[in-house]
Amino acid sequence: MDQKVRQFEVCTQDGSVDRHGNPAIRANTGKWLTAILILVNQGLATLAFFGVGVNLVLFLTRVMGQDNAEAANNVSKWTGTVYIFSLLGAFLSDSYWGRYKTCAIFQASFVAGLVMLSLSTGALLLEPSGCGVEESPCKPHSTFKTVLFYLSVYLIALGYGGYQPNIATFGADQFDAEDSVEGHSKIAFFSYFYLALNLGSLFSNTVLGYFEDQGEWPLGFWASAGSAFAGLVLFLTGTPKYRHFTPRESPWSRFCQVLVAATRKAKIDVDHEDLNLYDSETQRTGDKKILHTKGFRRAMKTNIKNFRIPASSMSSFDILSVAFFIFAYRRFLDPLFARLNKTEPNKGLTELQRMGIGLVIAIMAMISAGIYMLIGASEVFMYVGQLEFFNSQAPTGLKSFASALCMASISLGNYVSSLLVSIVMKISTTDDVPGWIPENLNKGHLERFYFLLAGLTAADFVVYLICAKWYKYIKSEASFSESVTEEEEV
Repeated sequence: MDQKVRQFEVCTQDGSVDRHGNPAIRANTGKWLTAILILVNQGLATLAFFGVGVNLVLFLTRVMGQDNAEAANNVSKWTGTVYIFSLLGAFLSDSYWGRYKTCAIFQASFVAGLVMLSLSTGALLLEPSGCGVEESPCKPHSTFKTVLFYLSVYLIALGYGGYQPNIATFGADQFDAEDSVEGHSKIAFFSYFYLALNLGSLFSNTVLGYFEDQGEWPLGFWASAGSAFAGLVLFLTGTPKYRHFTPRESPWSRFCQVLVAATRKAKIDVDHEDLNLYDSETQRTGDKKILHTKGFRRAMKTNIKNFRIPASSMSSFDILSVAFFIFAYRRFLDPLFARLNKTEPNKGLTELQRMGIGLVIAIMAMISAGIYMLIGASEVFMYVGQLEFFNSQAPTGLKSFASALCMASISLGNYVSSLLVSIVMKISTTDDVPGWIPENLNKGHLERFYFLLAGLTAADFVVYLICAKWYKYIKSEASFSESVTEEEEV
């Protein structure tokens, strides 16, 4: 028993291991030392990604010779592909490679795509010299140059998409959820992760966005490539200190096995003893049994004097709002809610409650015609809560895939948004009326479109309330610390 207690004090109790496969030593691995490396890595990678994505429509129109509609459509496809690749990265991580290896491989692909884009832009695509600005578009390109361009941007999509869901989960892996101090830090990590993501895009939307808007495309792309490379190097420097979870067998094969077994055993009487409903014991480190749940037995002027403000910089207000509300929530609101909680003292809002608050703020933001301060607040409550929810409620072998679902939901929102705009313009446009969102917004009714978004968000909130009311939080078997305490009491 003394040896068991000593092991509990020295090693992590969530099943994490070091790079050699041994139980992770609490004092020598993980915690904020490695988490900060991952946060800075995320900020640099996001800077690199949005350094390309934020002005990609402009690049396609000014350099590749596409019209606005074709360029916007191609960027939508590219963005959707990024999030589809996130599902691939999550699958490889959970089933075969593990999160560290998956992050390293996809980040290397990300850097390779950025270098290829930078080289091809500077050497091949900017012809004649000085083209790529609004007043001087480039000449048409050969098939080879066009293919090379698309190969590079989709390699970027593969690298960034495959890396994103895993880096968030890998960062959370650096904290032992069974330890009271580290468990609190694990919850805080997701807020800082979302903050790092937004701060990285802030530099891209302002500084890089400005240079690219002025036609300095190679400079912007090389800056993105350098940022991604620095992030990869920084990520690799933490290799000796990271905590890992070994990948399990393919979760999809287990999913199919469950369907087959359930079909074959549909007529078998269910044992009423909960302890007899589990699989047999296995030797897999870090696995926990999920306790059974009985609840389901059933266009504006962009110049200030001679200085032109890039349109992409408008999103900076959203980013600054996110940064402010993350700080305010972590430092003031969360402790306040914890003190006001009478049923569970010292515990703040649950993930579901925070997501609900985020939807309410989103409704207010749409009614007020998209005030960036409110949009940023809704993101902090909605998306950070969503990241925490999927990480805490997903089974052990599906945590990266659950993070990928967050990205996939954003992708679905982008596609639905494009469809919604098309439908609105189709219905609202007549021979005499230019529609709600015309080329000249002063002749349209953009406020009606915002009211429509507010109504749709309100309907979404009602559906969310129903689902949240039905949802039952999963409960894992008692942790090692609890079992040690029980044995000591006996």
